[in-house]
Parts: sequence; C-alpha cells; structure tokens
Amino acid sequence: MKIFYAIQATGNGHISRATQLYPYLQKFGSVDFFLSGNNASLDIDLPIKFRSAGCSLHYSKCGGLNYWDIVKNIRPHQIYKDADSLPLKNYDIVINDFDSVTSLACKMQKIHSVQFGHQASFVSQNTPRPEKRSIMGEMILKHYAPSPKNIGLHFEKYDSFIHPPIIKDEIVQAEPKDLKHITVYLPSFQKDCLEKAFNKLQDIQFHWFLNDVPFKYTERNITYYPVNQKLFNESLINCHGIITGGGFETPAEALHLGKKILSIPIRDHYEQECNAAALKQMGIPIVYEVGDDFDLVIENWLKSDIIYPKMEANNIPETLKFLFDTYHN
Repeated sequence: MKIFYAIQATGNGHISRATQLYPYLQKFGSVDFFLSGNNASLDIDLPIKFRSAGCSLHYSKCGGLNYWDIVKNIRPHQIYKDADSLPLKNYDIVINDFDSVTSLACKMQKIHSVQFGHQASFVSQNTPRPEKRSIMGEMILKHYAPSPKNIGLHFEKYDSFIHPPIIKDEIVQAEPKDLKHITVYLPSFQKDCLEKAFNKLQDIQFHWFLNDVPFKYTERNITYYPVNQKLFNESLINCHGIITGGGFETPAEALHLGKKILSIPIRDHYEQECNAAALKQMGIPIVYEVGDDFDLVIENWLKSDIIYPKMEANNIPETLKFLFDTYHN
C-alpha cells in the first residue's frame, strides 16, 4: 500500500505526531510525507517527498497572532499550483493532518481523503469551545482543510470518532522525576516579554525553550535552550511543572507524566482558545493576558493544590487500523 501523509507545519506538534506514527504506518505500506508551511523548528527525520510554503503563522511580539503578516505572506497562485502538482492518484490512501493544500488537491483531483489529527475533533460540536465563539474561527476549523471522513484526537472522548492523544514513546516509557525546575515553551513570546518575571523568582530554575536560541546557556535562574526534541523531552520528564501555550501535544504529554501545567493560549488563536476551554474543564489554570504581575501568577500556581487528571496515551496500532478501515468503508 502506498500512503500519502500531509503534515501542516504551522507548529511542531504535527511533525512530532507524524514522527511517532511513522514506524507504525510502515507496517501498512510505504509512506511519503508532504510538508506544508514553515513554522516548525524541529529537525525533521521523515521522508519528506513534497513541500509547499502553504500557509504559515506569524506572531506579534508578546503572545498573539499577527494576521496582517499571515495574510500578506499567502501566495494563492502558488498554493493552487502546488495542489495541482501533487500526484495523489498514485496513492492508495491520503491522510491529511489539517493541510489546506492537500485538501484543495483532493477536491481538484477528485481524490478521497481522511482528516486525521487534533483539528478533526472540532467537526463535533461536543468538542469544547470558549464561552464566546468566533464565527471566523469556526469557519477556519470547518473549511480550512475539509475531508469527507474525520478521525479526531483530543484530551477526552467528546465524540465517537475522537481518540486519545498520540504520545511519543519517549514520554510513555519514561520514569518521570521532579528535579524542581519549570519548563517553559511559549513560541509566540519573545525573550524580553517574560524574562523580568522569571528573574524575580530567583529561587525557581526555569528551562526556557526559544526558537532563536542557538545553543544552551544559563543566565541567573534561567537556562535557555534551543528548540530540540531530545532536550525538551528530558526537561519535561524531569520538571516540576510546565508553562506552555494552548496547544494540544505538549499539555497532553505533561498530563500523561503527571506534571503541573500553566497554559497561556496564543491571543486571537481560536483553536488554542478551544483547547484552553477543554483544559479549563479539566481544572487546569489558564492565563489569557500576561501582565506585570506574572511572577505572582506563577507563584500562586506553584502553591496551588490542583489535582491534575491522568492522560491516557493513544493505542496507535488500534487507531490506525480504525483509520484504514474507515477510509476504505
């Protein structure tokens, strides 16, 4: 069987998931990957056969999306050209992890596909949303990468087609420890947005992962790290808690390890607001705006006695069998 797998590279989570799935997919056949977008900062150890600039995210300085930069960097003619050139008819199955180019290619070439991933879970209205729904956000979730069949991944089974998160083997097999440091991964924040708050908490050691850090170094109570999967896994496995965005994979892994979480969803990022709503239902503290008192927010979070739910890991062989059965039925 020949498998086409489309990865949306607007973040590292999609790539991390595909990397974990790859050896399991190989048991079903040969796999060619298509990478769309250029936000990811992880090294990619996958057979990427096709690429497209697609649509990428751009951030404001301290925790928000820059929609003007997003729109002005979209090249509709090139996206159409890339979609038209994808040889989807050469494949037995097309798996799409929320990529608009592949979705367009399927429509143009009249090819069947299945949307597989976190965003697919939002097809269900049972999946948590924020109190104030965004009309534009709902339209993007519905129309950005539509597929006739959907298999979702989320924190809980909100609907019949939603499965537990794909959690990396390194996390599942880990023996977590508490070495007291706080891991920080907030790709929409630049260094000077949070550095003062962290420095005020001199008795707390922070491991801060930043895209523009070329090598590991320490200043005062902060150790700065490049975004590196091995280093991040090690920090997460051994941390006391993690401060992260409103993404999906990182909170799921932290919950699986039994770590404390403080979530700061990216401002004006509707999917992250939806994830924050789900995390809030589970009792996890959410910060929507980072102000001058952020050091006090961190202190109160660390002092709080919150019972965090244990996150189940996906049974990957079982889920992939369901995926292939769903595709062919």
